[in-house]
Amino acid sequence: MTTIFMHCRPGFESEACAEISEHAARLGVAGYAKAKASSACAEFVCSDPQDAERLMDELAFARLIFPRQWARGEFIDLPETDRISVLLVHLQGLPVCGSLWLEVLDTNDGKELSNFCKKFEAPLRNALSKAGRLVEDPKKPRLLLTFKSGREVFVGLAEAHNSAIWPMGIPRLKFPRAAPSRSTLKLEEAWHHFIPREEWDERLAAGMTSVDLGAAPGGWTWQLVNREMLVTAIDNGPMAESLMDTGLVEHLQADGFTYKPRRPVDWMVCDIVEKPARNAALLEAWIGEGLCREAVVNLKLPMKQRYAEVKRLLERIEEGFKARGVRVAIGCKQLYHDREEVTCHLRRLSK
Repeated sequence: MTTIFMHCRPGFESEACAEISEHAARLGVAGYAKAKASSACAEFVCSDPQDAERLMDELAFARLIFPRQWARGEFIDLPETDRISVLLVHLQGLPVCGSLWLEVLDTNDGKELSNFCKKFEAPLRNALSKAGRLVEDPKKPRLLLTFKSGREVFVGLAEAHNSAIWPMGIPRLKFPRAAPSRSTLKLEEAWHHFIPREEWDERLAAGMTSVDLGAAPGGWTWQLVNREMLVTAIDNGPMAESLMDTGLVEHLQADGFTYKPRRPVDWMVCDIVEKPARNAALLEAWIGEGLCREAVVNLKLPMKQRYAEVKRLLERIEEGFKARGVRVAIGCKQLYHDREEVTCHLRRLSK
């Protein structure tokens, strides 16, 4: 099992390659990354068969920005019929797994394969269970089968606690009809990704105070209101009347880059379309000056060297906090509902 296979957003294969290569070099893992443009996947091939497992053990998946999902394993060919028998033979050399996910790539060809996977999953799951290769146990590795076609599959393993929380890293979120824009799903996905579900009632509690910078028409504000938070919406544009009717929203026509609250708030969120360096500086100021406890801010990406730019901005933010003597937990991810951007989550920690 020399290969680490990664899902990513189509068009960001080189970023996934650059990121995993940098971590591998830091950990002393020899190998090389490869990917085809717009394939929605990338691979890192290790020189030593043991290194794929070591790299995944020593690297937290949550730290990765561009990969949506990963697994260590290899590609195998399948016949047109009796695919299950071939898989059972191959799996005899692997550990017993505690869960099974059938995955496809985030491409048009991958979407066409999703119906095949739905039909194939039940008989495969039954066969694996009967053969003793699959038992429900979250402590055992997850078996991830990524189908490139009905005849080619990547058979991979990943620890359930150190991989994506959804198959392919794609959440199944339903667009709320009451929300004024589809951007609302960006913030909902960010909460799922960065905040453990058991902590929502504490960290996303009713009655908390929040600020939405660049709020109009209110997609992100809707998520805050849905959690029954008090929202100050900052934007020169109009807000959806349905949000204003809730009595939880105060709309101020002001510049999101100059506005500061009279007193600290629990949350600041921002999806302003602006140069990433300016949004990063805004994020550092709000957390560093104690204007909020937690923040979610989107950073729009440049056309080239996107991973290098994100890394540079995160390092600058971290250096700024060190200079201020402030402890902050920093997370960054290109979420499924992001496009040419990444989402940053910051939480101010007690000293």
